[in-house]
Amino acid sequence: MEYTYTRKINYYETDKMGIVHHSNYIRFLEEARCYFLKDIGLPYEELENIHIMIPVISVVCNYKNAVTYGDTIYIKISIKEFTGTKLIISYTAINSINDKIIVTAETTHCFTNSDLKPVNLKKYNKDIYNNFSLQLSNYIV
Repeated sequence: MEYTYTRKINYYETDKMGIVHHSNYIRFLEEARCYFLKDIGLPYEELENIHIMIPVISVVCNYKNAVTYGDTIYIKISIKEFTGTKLIISYTAINSINDKIIVTAETTHCFTNSDLKPVNLKKYNKDIYNNFSLQLSNYIV
């Protein structure tokens, strides 16, 4: 199963050529990821309140087609891997007008405490680990 996040492209996200600047796609991924975690009951704010951070340690983004101001895109999210120490999320962004793939991407995350020291969720907070395991299991590909 995939999670789908929808957003409209804003004028300020475009460059002189009238297309979305490549750096904005990384922001779109983060935006989609935040909504995904919130919608499955694991919002960043609550995790950070209990001293669990999920920093990005790697981003791979392949640009396929351009989008412009006013276009609407769908970002489909699936989970490639969850170990309790690492989380890998896959993304496919699609233009709603023509169903062309805009970008394919992957972000890799680790779990840390508030001091940014890596933690194993299974040992650090078993309840959160179990909740992640349960919620993410529906989205693993």
